[in-house]
Amino acid sequence: TGLSNEANSNITFTIGSDTANDPQLDSIGSVGDHTLTVDMSGIKMIKETFSETDTRAFGEMLGRKAVPGTVYTLTGDLGVGKTVFTQGFAKGLGVTEHVNSPTFTIVQEYEDGRLPFYHFDVYRIGDIEEMDEIGYEDYFYGEGVCLIEWAELIEELLPKKRTEILIEKDLEKGFDYRKITVEEME
Repeated sequence: TGLSNEANSNITFTIGSDTANDPQLDSIGSVGDHTLTVDMSGIKMIKETFSETDTRAFGEMLGRKAVPGTVYTLTGDLGVGKTVFTQGFAKGLGVTEHVNSPTFTIVQEYEDGRLPFYHFDVYRIGDIEEMDEIGYEDYFYGEGVCLIEWAELIEELLPKKRTEILIEKDLEKGFDYRKITVEEME
């Protein structure tokens, strides 16, 4: 598994209580000529972006690294850039269809990428039983990749092993500034 530091952007890696903020870091798997094997559980990565283009590119990079059977949760306030991030993520998976938030359908399926991509938006879910009705377990525990917006609303259904992504604004740092935190959960 590798999360790369592309385009000299600011990425902070936290492993336990140690923090490495190193612009020379090529990937989690290697630094220079040395290879490092890392247990991904408990790793937190923070990425700061300053434009929609940066946010989309970071999503694309994570999408390129996605593996079958992974569930990503995506949280953040309305208008924070979840759809922009998801569009990049889908592009990283090779999805060529236009990606919008599936607000009224709960899940949108994309089969044209390198892996099946299931984009959930559970913001308008009225009852947790709606997830049973769409067969959520087939998606969450299948061979595709799930990205779930507003996942905190269905916390009790989420697999323990997942990747949580939080997008936050800070207007003091600029209108387009976003802080994106990615954390592996076990």
